[in-house]
Amino acid sequence: MKSRHKKLLLIAVVVLALGAVAALVLNAFQSNLVFFFSPTQVANGEAPMERAFRIGGLVEDGSLRREPDGVTAHFRITDTAKTIPVTYKGLLPDLFKEGKGVVAEGRMNTGGVFVAEQVLAKHDENYMPPEAASALEQAQKAQQTLVAPK
Repeated sequence: MKSRHKKLLLIAVVVLALGAVAALVLNAFQSNLVFFFSPTQVANGEAPMERAFRIGGLVEDGSLRREPDGVTAHFRITDTAKTIPVTYKGLLPDLFKEGKGVVAEGRMNTGGVFVAEQVLAKHDENYMPPEAASALEQAQKAQQTLVAPK
């Protein structure tokens, strides 16, 4: 084999190896990507049912119910337009309260209930995750448009 052929073969192997590494990195990034959806988007079927995503809004007043085991909680997340039932098994954050902002990460089950793997509560009186605040604002605008007289 000539020196020229060896160099071309080496370049081809390096390019293939770099391509394989790039494909593996992009695949790992894609599989760990978690998108945010509002309850309205989830109710409209815009959220992926086969993979994890985040849902955010307000914990609906009067919706929190705890199981006798002390670790399973059921509540509803709302953006004032639509409401999604949530089940979470674990300890809820100290700042978790009805009427306050929350973001939950998990999956929808076949019964239409969001099964959360993680629940995050807002930090203080003035903070709400930007995605949740935006989703609430859009839902309120949509609600006002539907209710406004023509």
